[in-house]
Amino acid sequence: MIIGQIKDGIVLDHITAGRGMEIYRILKLHELDCTVAMIENAESVKLGRKDIIKVGKVIDLNFDILGFIDPGITVNIINDGKLVKRAHLKLPERIRDVIRCKNPRCITSTEQELTHEFRLTDPARKVYRCIYCENEAPQIIK
Repeated sequence: MIIGQIKDGIVLDHITAGRGMEIYRILKLHELDCTVAMIENAESVKLGRKDIIKVGKVIDLNFDILGFIDPGITVNIINDGKLVKRAHLKLPERIRDVIRCKNPRCITSTEQELTHEFRLTDPARKVYRCIYCENEAPQIIK
């Protein structure tokens, strides 16, 4: 299968196979007024299988959210058919307002205006903890 080249836009590459639709939903790509191509289970030398998302225009992306969901993603920015920027994502040290603390005793449960913020405490296990109560964050990454 051949998917056409994009002139201006973003290519999210090396997405863990099966995670592409989750990223599509979280980034709300269905709301864009441009072409979005979703490729699932493409062959990959590096991963075996991978997903790829091509967006037909340059949009503002939160790299922390993408790095939290799938730290192996490569973000390629294309302008005039040429690669102008490549970013290899990693687990962010802190994430804000991506997930919510599940501890009912956490101050974020009563103080609704507080930012839900988590810090990376165990990179090997991909564990994040709430900065207010130290409760472990729910894992959406595997």
